[in-house]
Amino acid sequence: MIRDLWYTFTDFLQTFGKLQLFFVRLILNSPSVLLQRGGLVIKQIYNAGALSLAIIMVSGLFVGGVLGLQGFSILSKFNAEDSIGTFAAFSLLKELGPVITALLFAGRAGTALASEIGLMKATDQLSAMEMMAIDPLQRVLVPRFLGGVISMPMLAAVFSVIGLFGAHIVGVNMLGVDQGAFWQQLQATLDMSDVYEGIFKSVVFGIVASLLAVWEGYNAIPTAEGVGRATTRTVVITAIAVLILDFMITALFLE
Repeated sequence: MIRDLWYTFTDFLQTFGKLQLFFVRLILNSPSVLLQRGGLVIKQIYNAGALSLAIIMVSGLFVGGVLGLQGFSILSKFNAEDSIGTFAAFSLLKELGPVITALLFAGRAGTALASEIGLMKATDQLSAMEMMAIDPLQRVLVPRFLGGVISMPMLAAVFSVIGLFGAHIVGVNMLGVDQGAFWQQLQATLDMSDVYEGIFKSVVFGIVASLLAVWEGYNAIPTAEGVGRATTRTVVITAIAVLILDFMITALFLE
């Protein structure tokens, strides 16, 4: 048992080290890709961001509606129904917006990236690029990585805005909260540091989700089963990493 635990631990360290080196290679090649292959990056922003808007907007609307209902149920016990806007804004901007967007991004765009790259590897498309003196890192991996990193903060912002709209519909139109008090309480309480925390989280989550998707796809076993496992690992590992990082970043901003 001790031997198995040791082997598992050393394998984890090796894989983590390889992931960090892979991340450094992506970062070092990003400036040249942005300058020389900007069209590929824009295309991947569309694939990862624009095609994910539907699920982000629908989810944000109903998450905001739930926050409106729960906020009214809780705050009405303290005669503070007018603070529903503040309750929803803090929940969306600091926590639910970045976290849920990252989870939805991993489930929709992350799996698409991992399966696409894994399929390209299984069909020897990446090997063919290398034979033609085309670097797969710059042609395939970096544009997809940058597309996810750039689109993730924008998706989180859309999620938060639509969530606030959903909370407004439920709180003001359905439950009768005063509209002026709803927005006045929000503006008086919300600070730019809270917005910056949400932006920072969305950027970090975008880097992590895109990196893991590209990594798993690039290192997938070139078989149908291997690509399926890589896609599953992308969602599972991204979800765990996002939740752990969310706790760490929240603790950092509290200091």
